[in-house]
Amino acid sequence: MSLFDWFADRRKTAPAVRLVQEPEEGDGLWSKCPECALVVYRKDLVTNASVCKGCGHHHRIDSEERIRLIADAGSFEPLDSDLSPTDPLAFKDRRSYADRIRDSQRGTGLRDAVVTGLCRSSGMPLALGVMDFRFMGGSMGSVVGEKLTRLIETATARRYPVLIVCASGGARMQEGMLSLMQMAKISGALERHRAAELLYIPLLTHPTTGGVTASFAMLGDLILAEPKALIGFAGRRVIEQTLREKLPEGFQTAEYLRDHGFIDAIVERPDLKTTLATLLQLHGCRALTPA
Repeated sequence: MSLFDWFADRRKTAPAVRLVQEPEEGDGLWSKCPECALVVYRKDLVTNASVCKGCGHHHRIDSEERIRLIADAGSFEPLDSDLSPTDPLAFKDRRSYADRIRDSQRGTGLRDAVVTGLCRSSGMPLALGVMDFRFMGGSMGSVVGEKLTRLIETATARRYPVLIVCASGGARMQEGMLSLMQMAKISGALERHRAAELLYIPLLTHPTTGGVTASFAMLGDLILAEPKALIGFAGRRVIEQTLREKLPEGFQTAEYLRDHGFIDAIVERPDLKTTLATLLQLHGCRALTPA
């Protein structure tokens, strides 16, 4: 029996497992916090930047809301919004990659897992990239890498600071080596940005893992994170099995990484824009003069 036949037989005989993920927010006018079970009016939750007033839990938000919280109203100008992924490897597991792309595009209204553009934040110019976990777990494929690289190169040419909001499960396996190449491509663009003495700030949100953590998420001049965000490369169980020892409590949380010097600060989401404005001003950024 070949190895392929063995795996095929295992798939036929293996019991079906259904993974059920509880939604963070209920449907309709009300929302229930998954941490403290506080039920709040959805509009009140959104007004508080989707942070629970009872326990401080940061609900997952999409790229549109994230841009609204960071960019000044009406200032965001998208870049490369027409780029869409292809299927160069004709990859197929239980479903084809092409089908997964189409489903994610229909479900999110996005072309891929990142939105990039230029904006003003507190009146100051900013090149902004926002990853969206809804699109295939925020995975980094060729389009994500290309859009972020172009964003950084545009920021370097215009001498803009860069903020990338990270939310990702890592490199996109359906694109194989092509996805891993994006780590080096984005890192190279960031090095040229750094050589021009320009500011780069990554904001690590829940979760930031895999190849994203191993590249641009950890290359910031200042690295910020949201409270209790999961941040790491490999999963906890993989590390424990490799090291053959138990990891400390809270390992790979934003708080643990801050305490051990891997990130610079944890910022509550409602405070992000004012914190960002202070950091930009300290690094010499000035408000744009109205046209």
